[in-house]
Amino acid sequence: MAKKQLDVLTALDAAKTQWYHFTAIVIAGMGFFTDAYDLFCITTVTKLLGRIYYADAPNVPGILPMSVASAVTGVALCGTLVGQLFFGWMGDKLGRKKVYGITLMLMFVCSISQGLSFSSSRKGVMATLCFFRFWLGFGIGGDYPLSATIMSEYANKKTRGAFLAAVFAMQGFGILAGGIVSLIVSAAFRKYEADVSHNLAVHESDYVWRIILMFGALPAALTFYWRMKMPETARYTALVAKNASKAAVDMARVMKVDIEDNQSNMQSNEPEFGLFSVRFLRRHGRHLLGTTSTWFLLDIAFYSQNLFQKDMFKAVGWIPKSGEMGAIQEVYTIAWAQVRIAIFSIIPGYWFTVFLIDHIGRFVIQLIGFFFMSAFMLVLAIMYDYWRGHKYGFLVMYAFTFFFANFGPNSTTFIVPAELFPARFRSTCHGISAAMGKAGAIVGAFGAGYLAQDDKHRKTALLILAFTNALGYVFTFLVPETNGRSLEEISGENDDVEDKDRDPTIPYTVSV
Repeated sequence: MAKKQLDVLTALDAAKTQWYHFTAIVIAGMGFFTDAYDLFCITTVTKLLGRIYYADAPNVPGILPMSVASAVTGVALCGTLVGQLFFGWMGDKLGRKKVYGITLMLMFVCSISQGLSFSSSRKGVMATLCFFRFWLGFGIGGDYPLSATIMSEYANKKTRGAFLAAVFAMQGFGILAGGIVSLIVSAAFRKYEADVSHNLAVHESDYVWRIILMFGALPAALTFYWRMKMPETARYTALVAKNASKAAVDMARVMKVDIEDNQSNMQSNEPEFGLFSVRFLRRHGRHLLGTTSTWFLLDIAFYSQNLFQKDMFKAVGWIPKSGEMGAIQEVYTIAWAQVRIAIFSIIPGYWFTVFLIDHIGRFVIQLIGFFFMSAFMLVLAIMYDYWRGHKYGFLVMYAFTFFFANFGPNSTTFIVPAELFPARFRSTCHGISAAMGKAGAIVGAFGAGYLAQDDKHRKTALLILAFTNALGYVFTFLVPETNGRSLEEISGENDDVEDKDRDPTIPYTVSV
């Protein structure tokens, strides 16, 4: 590796924590705030959609049919999966910054458009809503690999874990914001609700879900200017674009570091190898299997819990059943439950990770999270009939599963793929890992979600989720600890120069 490149990387790893690091956290984190708002605010309005458009349903009036409910909640996840693969690959090919703004523009346009899903028939409204939520998810998907890669490449090695965790922790505030906006909007429109029957003021109520969904465009719009002002990451410029001088200039422009520019750019003699080549698989195949499998298993449980928590809360009597309250009142009640879970369980879990990850490491936190998620789910499943008569005990146990998801694998599965892989594959491999996570989320939304809506099968759903968390615990042992080391040391990029004359038939030793 050229000396100039090493100078840039060393300066990045040794840089003191400074104001630009926090600016980068806010810029990247606001993307995740928007992501979480857009993905989870649908939870508060699905019942209202059923009341407005399916009030004449023959079996359960006012409830979205299972196929429609799964499509409305799951189609954004399908778009997210595709976006993670596409933008992850684009981030390595064109650079992180060049495609970073595109994702935000997609999120802005589709957040507005999904609220304008007008049609003369309910099928038309649902189809249009699903169309725009797919492309909304496509933009959200790009935020995962790009934000993670950008933050990891800006951070120093001492506090890199905390910075990445802080970016992802904005997801908790996005979930909280979804509940708060739903509370405010539903409270403003409750005067139009005549009674607890299905004969609500449809015209006024139709504005409620549209305003809630469209609000997601606001944080995206506020972030766009600052995102476009960010320079390309110095690691991408130095290691992938092979322009160490420009990397030094860009870094000096935003951070207080000084690198002497007294030599020409020297090209690295490192041997190039492709994604999924034999050399890549020898070095990183096990790591990629670990990051994809753990994220897949985690999201089956995490998204099932988030998207269908309202059904669990109704089952234990924490919130009334649909027939006992009006449609807009139901939005208010579900939103209020979401706000309390976010404040007392979800957000604390994220910030425990922020404060502890650089002290106890990613590996330990992920094992702790999977273990306790599995344990609490198993206890809830085995004693489900008992907990139904003890709703506050159920809520405490259920809240702990959220806490240990976020003080655990929901944070670490996002962080570790941004650290393990070489710079030229980092965004792509993070996108692949995240896409496998969304595949798990889709399984949760379309599979476990069906079970969670039926009271007879909720115990089975909890048992399945406990088992998937236990599998996540086992697959965690495929993932190495990355704490306290530079990205180049972790990925082995510093060793590439020494490897140029190596016999390719001799296996590489990868420390785990």
